[in-house]
Formats: sequence, C-alpha cells, structure tokens
Amino acid sequence: MSSIGQSILMALTVTVNKYASSNLQAVQGKAPNKTTPTTLTTRRGLLLSAAIATTQVPDSRTQLLKKYQKKSEENKEKNDKERLESYYKRNYKDYFELMEGTLKRKEDGQLSDTEKGILDWLQKNK
Repeated sequence: MSSIGQSILMALTVTVNKYASSNLQAVQGKAPNKTTPTTLTTRRGLLLSAAIATTQVPDSRTQLLKKYQKKSEENKEKNDKERLESYYKRNYKDYFELMEGTLKRKEDGQLSDTEKGILDWLQKNK
C-alpha cells in the first residue's frame, strides 16, 4: 500500500475510533472498557471497511492506465511520425542547410533522389 493510502487509512482509523468511543460513552453513560466486545467488533468492522475502500483506489488507477494505453496504441503511428520529424529537425537541420548551398549549385538533372528529398525537406521545415 502506498504511503498516501497508509496515511489516509491511519487518519480514518483515528477519527473513527474517537467517534466510536464518544458514542459508546454517551450511550452507556460511563467510560467504556477498552476490551469490551462491542468496541473491538466496531473497530475491526471499521478497519475492515476502510481497508476495502483503500483497495478500490488501485482498480480505478488500473482502469485509467488501460484507457491511456488504448489511446496510445491508437495514436502510435502518428506519435512515432511526430517523434521522427522532431528528431530530424533537431539533429539534421543544420547539416541539411549546410548541404543546401552545394545542392543549389547543381542542376536538376544532376541531383539524386536523396538530394531532391533534402531540398524538399528544407522547404517544408523552414
């Protein structure tokens, strides 16, 4: 259990114990014995219900993670393309711009497909 879950459970337990003790004192009109069966049963029941409530939180997290995984799988191709384009822009733009000067001196018939692709890429990403 996470530390947040433990903190919530501890705070809930303390609050419930104080509330149960004060209600029991009001009903009996005297301070209850800490070992009475009703007090122990009440505390155990409250602790059990608090424990069950805290175990339901990971289920909602699991559902949320599954939702995000599904969305990620649906957009995988688009995201991969964006990452690749970002990589090219960060790492090759300076190199392609440097090559641009030598490529512009060549005539269109002398350019290879790769060199034409570099010029097209530079026009799109300026």
